[in-house]
Amino acid sequence: MSGLDTLLDLAALPDGDIPETSMGIARLSLMDWMMCGRAGVPEPVAGILRNLAIAEGGAAQAAMFGGGRAPARMAALVNGTVSHALDYDDTHFAHVGHLSVGIYPAALAIGETVDASTKAVCAAFAVGGEAAIRVGLALGRAHYERGFHQTATAGAFGATVAAGRLMGLDRAQMRAAIGLCASRAAGLRCQFGTMGKPYNAGVAASAGVECAQLAALGMAAPDDGLFGPNGYLATHSDAPGEILAPDGAWLIDDMKYKLHACCHGTHAMIEALKGYKLEDVRAVSLRTNPRWLSVCDIKAPRTGLEVKFSYAWLAGMALRGDATGSDRTYTDALAADPELAAFAKAVTVTGDSALTDMHAAGEITLADGGTLGFEHDLAAPIPLNVLMQSLRDKAAALLGEEGTALCDALAPMDRMSARALGDLVEAEA
Repeated sequence: MSGLDTLLDLAALPDGDIPETSMGIARLSLMDWMMCGRAGVPEPVAGILRNLAIAEGGAAQAAMFGGGRAPARMAALVNGTVSHALDYDDTHFAHVGHLSVGIYPAALAIGETVDASTKAVCAAFAVGGEAAIRVGLALGRAHYERGFHQTATAGAFGATVAAGRLMGLDRAQMRAAIGLCASRAAGLRCQFGTMGKPYNAGVAASAGVECAQLAALGMAAPDDGLFGPNGYLATHSDAPGEILAPDGAWLIDDMKYKLHACCHGTHAMIEALKGYKLEDVRAVSLRTNPRWLSVCDIKAPRTGLEVKFSYAWLAGMALRGDATGSDRTYTDALAADPELAAFAKAVTVTGDSALTDMHAAGEITLADGGTLGFEHDLAAPIPLNVLMQSLRDKAAALLGEEGTALCDALAPMDRMSARALGDLVEAEA
């Protein structure tokens, strides 16, 4: 069986055959995606995309974050961009990217168009997310290191599968949709640090809607746009791997959620330092995977944004009990905080290749001269009910009372229609 056939089998899997844990992750990711989308509405890039949609006009098929409706493809573009604007959405480390922001906007836009249930939208996300992860693994880390943004590239295939599933594409049509996506899946890491990064997520979602719609209209495509000659994997990876069929637990079950509004590479350290107090600590010696040294080890941040990428500052914030889960904490004034600046000089960071990129370890020197070891691994499984409460806390930190109300409104999501979910998207923040 070819890798494409594996994806086609996955795309056609009955809802009842999706593992319940994976559906639980899909529900959590929907809640996380919704709060990130609501919180992203005030960002400048959100206004630019919504203005584009309003100027273009068209059929009012699907809701947009911040208000208004647009054609499904445009709504997916807007919502993918807006929900990734804060870079506070879920992460899958094996996939090397963010799944919800590229796939849920496509699934919801089509779900509203065909009047599906929210449960069906969640099932489409679970299947599309699993497909995106497996395409991402086949592309390999070399794809990412070459400069591609897997949220956008592998994510576009996941968005296509999710959208096509909700549209009821048959096997031949889904094959064509994936083949068309091979020409549409695009996104580069050179966009990082600019509005182009969240736009990458919107492009993936929009491409998924477009390719599914074109396939439904009868547009032909290569028999295998993924693995075939001059196909996506051959042209976009140094050593493409295989796509294996799900066996037992799904890969999407390893989804990680950002519970702190800063670089995900710092989260293991923050979690490890919880429970200690700044006044009791003289110094922190941190070991982290070497890949993070060029990402989140800014020694003297100058802005609130740079604080999000500073182990030294975040160590002090975690020990001091600052609200690291709220994006509003990271002001430019925080970068000039004298207490944090003084403590940062006592924080040392070294690379340790024995640690994974989800693992942090080190030693705390106490004020009395004693030492304590610490470590935390984000890969450790967390029960779904604990994750649910953590995401509710995140919503409250991110959106205040509105976040709590949003979580309450989403509680009966299995009994909601996609259009009712769209109403929550459209509600002005």
